[in-house]
Amino acid sequence: MPEGPTIVILREQVERFAGCRIIRAEGNARVDMARLTGRRVEAFRSWGKHFLIDLHGFALRVHFLMFGSYTIDERKPREPRLSLAFPTGELNLYSCAIRVIEGDLDAAYDWRGDVMSDAWDARAACRKLRAMPDRLVCDALLDQEVFAGVGNIIKNEVLYRIRVHPLSRVGALPPAKLRELVKQARQYSFEFLEWKKQFVLRQHWLAHNKGTCDGCGRKLVRAYLGETDRRTFFCAHDQRLYATPAQARAAARTVASARKGGRRLPTRAEPPLERSTERATRRLPRRGQATRTPAAHKTKARRQRFRAS
Repeated sequence: MPEGPTIVILREQVERFAGCRIIRAEGNARVDMARLTGRRVEAFRSWGKHFLIDLHGFALRVHFLMFGSYTIDERKPREPRLSLAFPTGELNLYSCAIRVIEGDLDAAYDWRGDVMSDAWDARAACRKLRAMPDRLVCDALLDQEVFAGVGNIIKNEVLYRIRVHPLSRVGALPPAKLRELVKQARQYSFEFLEWKKQFVLRQHWLAHNKGTCDGCGRKLVRAYLGETDRRTFFCAHDQRLYATPAQARAAARTVASARKGGRRLPTRAEPPLERSTERATRRLPRRGQATRTPAAHKTKARRQRFRAS
């Protein structure tokens, strides 16, 4: 899923179309194409992961979901969700969600929540975090109402950078660590932007998609955590867990399971025990006693029904 910095790059790339009229609008999006044709683009804007095309009296909101993409002045070999042609070129959007926002964008969006906006308000972000003390920090960082634009890569890198375990609770973070979390969410987003422009973003990853911790040399834990169930990379040794003793024990079980299997893991509740209980209580056959397979049970049932008929 494109994160906030990627949307900023798109906004900068299409800036040359700002002020131009749309001479052709087509695609399979559920948008009135006739309404778009002839409209002048007032501005291209962004809020978090939303790419916004500001038209007079309304706007188009584009969300690229998990696999969305775009091209400028060229097309892919499939129908675009939306294609906008201008006198000097065209913009094509693929595999994305598009909706119309009526009225003024300033009334629809709080720009103070966008980590890459000049209007970003760090104090407001801290207040929002303090209002969710029981939330996991890995979920809080992906909350677009708090950190609009932060995605999974930024989440993993920020938590590794500030040495906070992803299963920590927001309310357990010391005030200084909470402020550091907010500061680094914005700072890393701008570093992400510069590295991506230079095509060196992956070279700067310290945790995301990495195998070992640069600090202690231990193997990084890889697991799907939180309500968001997003892939998380972290060092269980260097990243401190802030939680109550009961929450810490639950987190330790989650980490131990991740090290064994690496499968998707629940973090709010224990896994169901019906299957394991059934196996534990199943009686083993005595020595010399024949065992029946499921097929044998079905065969016996068929014989009984045949005799009864």
